Amino acid sequence: MSFSAATKNRLNGQKKRHLNTDVRKLMTGLVSQREAARILGINRKTVVRKFRFLAETAKSELHEQNKKLPPAVEVEFDDLETFEHTKYKPLSVTLMVEFKTRRILGFEVAQMPAKGKLAAPARKKYGYRADHRGPARKKLFSNMTELVHPNALIRSDSNPTYPSDVKKYFPQAKHVTVLGGRGAVVGQGELKKLRWDPIFSLNHTCAMLRANINRLIRKTWCTTKKPSELAGHIALFALEHNRRIAATL
Repeated sequence: MSFSAATKNRLNGQKKRHLNTDVRKLMTGLVSQREAARILGINRKTVVRKFRFLAETAKSELHEQNKKLPPAVEVEFDDLETFEHTKYKPLSVTLMVEFKTRRILGFEVAQMPAKGKLAAPARKKYGYRADHRGPARKKLFSNMTELVHPNALIRSDSNPTYPSDVKKYFPQAKHVTVLGGRGAVVGQGELKKLRWDPIFSLNHTCAMLRANINRLIRKTWCTTKKPSELAGHIALFALEHNRRIAATL
């Protein structure tokens, strides 16, 4: 009887596991699943299986890696908006980052109803769509209590629903709200036309998400079909993003 290096870990039984790193790098480098398959010379279904395998535990890995570092003393959070399948089905990604390093601490993906001119046609075509942003934000804050210092400085935009949740989960923290600005084309809306953006670390990180995850580009045909796969994709990028940041410190 003989054993391989993968006998006692989750890679056991997986074929072509040497391609896992390549798939991870391509999927966090603006490459679609089909294009990744062409580049690697493998079947698209293989890329899909490997992506789902990598994404399966990425979010828990992100949390565990962040737990190894000192609690953040200055953080920023806000929502990034995208959609599943159609703009009539928008999604919200609540993201929290460390101010100084732009390290991604955590995130939650939630469905939300369409707004503005899209609201009426969306209800007509798909019916009522529940707003899950509040519960998702509470879940994120609950997970962040062990990653954020109790007396931290927390910044966000002036969304009226934010202060009560911050007060509940971070009662000793100082919460500062700022006014948002008009989006700059160069940052696809996330970077602002301001001389000094008070939540630049958060907005810059959101712009990087759009620049490195193909399904988040504002004008793309690589749309999200399942919110869970969007969450896995963001978790993969967050791990890679934090690894790059750690290498520069």
